[in-house]
Amino acid sequence: QTAPRLTISSDNLSDEFGGVNSGSHYLHAWNSYQFYDDANWTHGAHSFKFGAGVEREQYNPTAFQNPGGRWKFADLTSFLTGVPKSFEAGLPNTVSPREMRQTIVSGYIQDDWRFRPNLTLNLGLRYEMATVLHDAQGKFGSLVSIFDPVAGTTAPSNLRCGTQFNASTAFGVTAQAGTSCDSVGPYYKNPTLRDFEPRLGFAWDPFRNGKTSVRGGFGIYDVLPLPGYFLLQQNQAAPFMIFKSIKGGALASGLTTLGGFRSGVGQPLLVNSTQSLLAASTIEPDPKRSYVMQWDLNVQRQLDPTLTLTLGYVGSHGVHLLMRGDDGNMILPTLTSAGYLFPLGSPQINQALGVIRYVYWNTSSNYNGFHVNLEKRFSHGFQAQFAYTYGKSLDDDSQTIAGDSFGNGLNSPMWFMPKTFYGPSDYDTRHAISINGLWDIPAPKSLGSIGNTALGGWELGGIFTINSGVPTTPIIADDPLNLGNTGADQFGLPNITAGCNPVNSNWKASNLNYINVNCYTLPTAPASMASQCAPFPKAVPAAPPAGQVYCANLLGDVSRNSIYGPRLVNLDFSILKNFPVKRISEVFNIQFRAEMFNILNRASFVPPQPGSGDGNSAIFAASGKPSGGSVGQLQEYATGTPSREIQFALKFVW
Repeated sequence: QTAPRLTISSDNLSDEFGGVNSGSHYLHAWNSYQFYDDANWTHGAHSFKFGAGVEREQYNPTAFQNPGGRWKFADLTSFLTGVPKSFEAGLPNTVSPREMRQTIVSGYIQDDWRFRPNLTLNLGLRYEMATVLHDAQGKFGSLVSIFDPVAGTTAPSNLRCGTQFNASTAFGVTAQAGTSCDSVGPYYKNPTLRDFEPRLGFAWDPFRNGKTSVRGGFGIYDVLPLPGYFLLQQNQAAPFMIFKSIKGGALASGLTTLGGFRSGVGQPLLVNSTQSLLAASTIEPDPKRSYVMQWDLNVQRQLDPTLTLTLGYVGSHGVHLLMRGDDGNMILPTLTSAGYLFPLGSPQINQALGVIRYVYWNTSSNYNGFHVNLEKRFSHGFQAQFAYTYGKSLDDDSQTIAGDSFGNGLNSPMWFMPKTFYGPSDYDTRHAISINGLWDIPAPKSLGSIGNTALGGWELGGIFTINSGVPTTPIIADDPLNLGNTGADQFGLPNITAGCNPVNSNWKASNLNYINVNCYTLPTAPASMASQCAPFPKAVPAAPPAGQVYCANLLGDVSRNSIYGPRLVNLDFSILKNFPVKRISEVFNIQFRAEMFNILNRASFVPPQPGSGDGNSAIFAASGKPSGGSVGQLQEYATGTPSREIQFALKFVW
């Protein structure tokens, strides 16, 4: 149970090796006290609605961050030869719950104005603010800036806390950067004090016959900095919890003394060695207002008394959205003619600290979608609906709570250049079709009571869906860029050959090999940059194109989420039999249900994923060697589309 967690960052191996209790786990306790009051007032053509609300949030999470420790290996060879590249763990005696507190205050007013008999305007304004998140015991610590010099010094102040604290005294660890606070102050400057949100809308009957309706609206919706966003940000941050990491030569010499990386041998390295570094966190100290603008326009037409057609458009734009990453302590690049180059031998931006988790409000998003809906209301024993949506969602980063919220997304994109990763969202689904129906099978009334009981009350229902697949990104495994941010799931990007189709057109007949790995090459730079480039020792082919050199520390030109996975198709079917029991009441009914999910038993897959930097979209190892094996192959079933399932149930309705 206490065996440490082992991560092998290439060779398409999982990072879930280890004991039952080795991985991070959490205890949550959340109380939300809420008060709301609303009122309506009608005056002539105006119908006013107004109200206010107050919420008090109490969130008390306890985090056990890799309590068994986590050893990271560059590849399988390093694992087999016992040469780890880093070790990290949270020290158990430093674990304590956080007591996050926040108050949310809101109010609104809206006027539904009947401007004309066939035109109604909706005019509204909402205000919503949240107090700065704080800990009841002051157990918040944050670097004023990730660029600041060594923590633990007094000039300039760097590690700001909710209260003064000295970890070396409290926990008995070696005094070093991050073990004590440099200043006391609020977690961040409140960006919500001016969160006024206009809401506009209209409903228009152009032909004045009640059969056609044109509706539209616009609104601003603020994204408040709620406690849940900061769970992983604070629960391993110095000085109130000691989470340390060690790597490189210091790790190798320590292992020689302790004799291997078996259970329990890593923690003494973290406690006793001054070369083991504390984990910290940083948050943008003066964030801008984070909000989403949304707008829509719909035209609805009644084709007959039971059939309605709706055509619509919806759009949104997110501004100053949150980016949260697992480790931003890395080397910074320079922009060259060949792309972003990470300088050889450059230090990480904060050499005094190890893992630095970060929150910045520096990303944006855009969504545009068109939808068609045809609905037949229940009549003659039948109802049905057809819906189709074409949507396109783009952003700089889709992660929020954690740096790896989506398995198909890139973990902890580089916070200092988010626009470089602007592309399809991790959850982008271009096409979505849904068809559902219910048929109340008629029974002849001439069969008598026994015949009606046997043949009456039957219903058939079904839901058929087709969705486009979600996107993914081909990567280079491990840390070819030599960023050194071992707290994140590292990756590099390859180059793509122009004009090459990255998806195998015959993947169904080729053992589910979905990605065409032959479309990708290792990053290269002009030969004039050879002195600035690190080689790929196992590059294939061994020689790069003429006039070029392989450049491991160059970010390739593959775009984020540039490959879409296969579509998802599913059919659910149900058979229902109703047994009315009039003796009890007019509406009492016993319903037998036979429900069949994925009745076609069709396999739907998610695309090959970067995962934790070691997933099966890693085209190359960090050494430049092609990963081979199952890389590019479809292996994981899509969530919500299991193999065929059939269930039976009785439902009592009264």
